[in-house]
Amino acid sequence: MHTAAAEKVQPCPQCDAEIRGDGRFILWCAACDWNVDPERPEEKRGRLAKAQRAQARRHGERLLAELSTGGTLRARRDSSAVLAVAVALVVHALTVALTVGGIWFLVRGWGGLGMIPGAFLLALGWSLRPRLTKLPEDKPVLRRADAPELFALTDEIARVAGTRGVDAIAVDAEINASVQSYGIRGQRLLTLGLPLWEALTPQQRIALLGHEMGHYVNGDTRHGLVVWSAYRSLTTWHYYFEPVDHDPLDDTGALTLILNLLYVVPRLLVRGMLTVLDGLTLRATQRAEYLADRVSARTGSTQAALECMDQLLIADSASVTLQREVNRAALNGPRGRQQAAAWAEGLWERLAADLASVPEHERERLRRAGALRGHSVDATHPPTHLRHACLLIGEAAPAAVVADDDQERRIAGELSAARTKVALQILRDGY
Repeated sequence: MHTAAAEKVQPCPQCDAEIRGDGRFILWCAACDWNVDPERPEEKRGRLAKAQRAQARRHGERLLAELSTGGTLRARRDSSAVLAVAVALVVHALTVALTVGGIWFLVRGWGGLGMIPGAFLLALGWSLRPRLTKLPEDKPVLRRADAPELFALTDEIARVAGTRGVDAIAVDAEINASVQSYGIRGQRLLTLGLPLWEALTPQQRIALLGHEMGHYVNGDTRHGLVVWSAYRSLTTWHYYFEPVDHDPLDDTGALTLILNLLYVVPRLLVRGMLTVLDGLTLRATQRAEYLADRVSARTGSTQAALECMDQLLIADSASVTLQREVNRAALNGPRGRQQAAAWAEGLWERLAADLASVPEHERERLRRAGALRGHSVDATHPPTHLRHACLLIGEAAPAAVVADDDQERRIAGELSAARTKVALQILRDGY
């Protein structure tokens, strides 16, 4: 567990301003931003990733500019969404054509060499087929009978958001939360990452659930089944056409070179279609995040929504804490394994205490680092500083759903078995 560390004081090497900070965290200068982001993650390389970042930056800044000048933010199906669906249908038509072609070759060449291209085309069509999401088998999944209070809270938040509730709730060890559809009937799954859930206050949890329910009403074209599965097919194609590495001393080097040359044109075509789909859906995807934030503020309050975003900023601290817990459990040897269940019981309380001890100056550093990074890490989500700015436009929203202490205790009881199972999984498998 984090304990109070001695304060460090030093002059800034860049501007000579006095720097004071908790010794557990990175020292940085608030006056000139020296050392504000010393561990900046490496950007994804390649022209496609670069184009995605450029488009995301343009769309994000335009959306915020529209809102700042009195524009409205609403879910809508515009011409870009229609075109994105059209492109996706073309991709799926190609998958169908491959499958039909494979069947034709098999039938016509049955028992002969014609079966080879037939089997090849069928294998390609199978690998590119649209896939329906299934319920996870490697994490606890709760139904309404298992957690009536949690589902009741989710239903209330969904009603405020203007949609229906979910059909299942999965619990895992991610520092995140998400929603998706599963099955042929489009049932709804909410996934709660316990490291995030346990670090939030009850009102922040309502804001988190509001954000996730907001995704069901925000018109995010990219995450619809038709476009999402086409995007997946195109990325699979792009993987297939990646240049093949070869050893210059290998006798097959000439063949590999010819193969790579043959890959150039189809790879450029696939990359072009991916770029087109990105351009058609990125604006809707970013708008969807802003809309989900609005629902988060409307259900849990603007203040709780902002605080929930700040908690996501310190995800790295949560990862460090969980890994430290894993190391401590491992160092205890056989005795530690025997007492794993008891150790797991207090894991979430220790994590929450650690994250609560993160000082404000570290949180501010992370906000500034996020502003510097912009869209360089995740092109599909607006940076946190832009989402903050969006929520602060206009009057602050009060909470439409207020946390109830008794309900929170009942929900904690419903999640008790899942909390222990996920904690044991972390301690056993690492983080």
